[in-house]
Amino acid sequence: MALPTVGLTGGVASGKSTVAAAFRSLQVPVCDADQLAREVVAPGSTALATIARTFGQEMLTADGELNRPAMRKLVFADPKQRQRLEEITHPAIREALLAWRERQSGAYCLFEVAILFESGMDLLVQRSLVVDVPETLQLQRLQQRDGIDAALARQMLASQLGREERRARATDLLRNDGSEAQLERCVAQLHQHYLAAIAGNFRAAPPLRLPQP
Repeated sequence: MALPTVGLTGGVASGKSTVAAAFRSLQVPVCDADQLAREVVAPGSTALATIARTFGQEMLTADGELNRPAMRKLVFADPKQRQRLEEITHPAIREALLAWRERQSGAYCLFEVAILFESGMDLLVQRSLVVDVPETLQLQRLQQRDGIDAALARQMLASQLGREERRARATDLLRNDGSEAQLERCVAQLHQHYLAAIAGNFRAAPPLRLPQP
């Protein structure tokens, strides 16, 4: 039987990786869908060959790898092109996530998926944990992290669900606009909440919103 699974998500630059690391420190298995996405388009993969046929050879580097900056500009500027890319990569990522889960042991596990709801991968989990930050802070972090201008940062945010819709679809919510110590305390609370939920109906356990006022 597959482990109970939490889908960890949030807007770009919301701090999902920091939250994932905190869960890993508690010995919770976490699978990063972004890492799987890189693996499924590795040189020699079927997905990368399909990308080259679909979008052109300019989407490959001289070394035969995916030209990530070119692809990013293309798909964030054109939703139709983004959909075409996702139709190539998402089935492979979904299959890899499920195969990873079958190999895990423990009480529960997490799928870290940036576009959990948009991709339909929320159907693979029993609960969703949304890392939530104000948009102004999100934009600031994104520009600093990726060294991009405000226009591209806003395009990247626009390609995902809006903050309010993400919050509305969350089972559990973790606000990440405080200190790292506060974030770690909240993750510890969530961990205990999930461990307790396993004894009953994991999906139906009460939602948790942290930090509590």
